[in-house]
Amino acid sequence: MSDTKVYLLDGGSLVLDGYHVFWNRGPGGEVRFPVYSILIEHAEGRFLIDTGYDYDHVMKVLPFEKPIQEKHQTIPGALALLGLEPKDIDVVVNSHFHFDHCGGNKYFPHAKKICHRSEVPQACNPQPFEHLGYSDLSFSAEAAEARGATAQLLEGTTRANSTFEGIEGDVDLAKGVKLISTPGHSIGHYSLLVEFPKRKPIMFTIDAAYTQKSLETLCQAAFHIDPVAGVNSMR
Repeated sequence: MSDTKVYLLDGGSLVLDGYHVFWNRGPGGEVRFPVYSILIEHAEGRFLIDTGYDYDHVMKVLPFEKPIQEKHQTIPGALALLGLEPKDIDVVVNSHFHFDHCGGNKYFPHAKKICHRSEVPQACNPQPFEHLGYSDLSFSAEAAEARGATAQLLEGTTRANSTFEGIEGDVDLAKGVKLISTPGHSIGHYSLLVEFPKRKPIMFTIDAAYTQKSLETLCQAAFHIDPVAGVNSMR
């Protein structure tokens, strides 16, 4: 893996109202949007950023988001399309712990795990308006225990194999791979910058900006903890 390769893994899709996608701006109506994870093959290892959503969880807790996800769009299925298995991933990074970004974490007990230092505590004790966002706690025995949701844990998940290295600020994940602190959507949201020797870099805003229109109008989604920080992150 001498050359850095980036793969966008299709994780299915969900539905939101347009006024949630573009806060207080709209237009309204159903907007179906993609859910994705990012796989980076690098000389320093394989890095997976976010792990999508768990279909059964969404159908149980948030069925109004109308999930569409085939087997090949689950994390194990998407990796299989590349000839990989969960055990082949060295590091899992979560941009944040909303349910559509951590649903597949349970498949990586062996991997090193990284997130913003504030995200696990927030998942343990979210604001009242964040409970649905932080509703899939299968990524962390600590969070599941704190919220009385240990039934969500996959058999074999323990604190020892679901502990995260907490970081803050901008962090170099590997040479040419940088996590950019973009709080607002969540308390510890991260975006991703990947640089290459012979082509332009790729910036993944993740949920700091849902769409190009979001960036152009500085219009964030309705799901946030700090709208001012969110606008500053887009800037």
